[in-house]
Amino acid sequence: MTLNFNVHVIYDALDKTKAIFDSISTDSKFYPEQETKTKITIGNHILLANIDSSHIQHVRANLNTLLRLMQACFDSLESIKIYEKS
Repeated sequence: MTLNFNVHVIYDALDKTKAIFDSISTDSKFYPEQETKTKITIGNHILLANIDSSHIQHVRANLNTLLRLMQACFDSLESIKIYEKS
């Protein structure tokens, strides 16, 4: 039996959400050699991320990377106060 694991992340960074999405969305492309499929979308100032894999270790690693990227983007935007205003 093969188990599939998926994680859904909802992230609201207010007016910084679009800039964060633009920064990290290119990292979510699926490559056949990867064990994890990640899809990132944006809607109404909310970032939605879905991570799917049949290996829990890969989901955990991808989730950690995604959360760190989002935090790094947010912190960078906060420190220089440059972001798209809606």
